[in-house]
Amino acid sequence: MLMGEYEHSLDVKGRLIMPAKLRQDIGEKFVVTKGLDGCLFAFSQEEWLNFESKLKSLPLSDKNARNFVRFFLSGATECEIDKQGRFLIPNNLREAAKLEKEAVIIGVGTRLEIWNKENWKKCDEEISVDEIAENMTMLGI
Repeated sequence: MLMGEYEHSLDVKGRLIMPAKLRQDIGEKFVVTKGLDGCLFAFSQEEWLNFESKLKSLPLSDKNARNFVRFFLSGATECEIDKQGRFLIPNNLREAAKLEKEAVIIGVGTRLEIWNKENWKKCDEEISVDEIAENMTMLGI
């Protein structure tokens, strides 16, 4: 399971270190794409196939579904971890997530999220655990 929070700096080429604790679960090759809330999503090959399958099942006749599929697939790219434990984030994805120097990688179970450090701090501060907990009973948690 992908979990934890890790801060790293991007180098001048746009490479980011994949934390050692996450490498086994994400794999040597994985897929990075635009995510929700202003971050990037990173999926292991297996999880990407599961996610891609769900996207393929969306109705082609529904405009929102088509836009949802476009959003995730248009920027998706396969990344590979180099011998120094780094991976290259393409420029279009760095721009989408406003990644410049400092980044935060968080594990959220089936995927990683890659955040601009300041944007992650704002998002994390806005999370109201008590409010969320009240709504979890509807999901059986």
